[in-house]
Amino acid sequence: VQLQASGGGLVQAGESLELSCAASVSTSTIQTMGWYREAPGKQRELVAAIMRGGGPHYLESVKGRFTINKDDAKNTLYLQMNSLEPEDTAVYYCNGFLDKWYWGQGTQVTVSS
Repeated sequence: VQLQASGGGLVQAGESLELSCAASVSTSTIQTMGWYREAPGKQRELVAAIMRGGGPHYLESVKGRFTINKDDAKNTLYLQMNSLEPEDTAVYYCNGFLDKWYWGQGTQVTVSS
């Protein structure tokens, strides 16, 4: 299973970005998919996750600003990020659980003030 993340970039505070994570397998078979982020000097943290048959879960600080969505027809996981803040600056990783956890490569998100 391969996960390919994309969509990061440099934006100003208040702007939006959409991250994508393309899977090499049908995402309908993946039990849980999510987005993590790792900022310099900080531990990797779960930003948002979506479970098959369940509702989404969000990090408290991104609730109301970020939306996780999965398109099984395109085998792609998305993270729509609105009202970005400098504190959102990090490398963002997607992951998914099938028979084990799989991780995509990171994509850098930088938010300038």
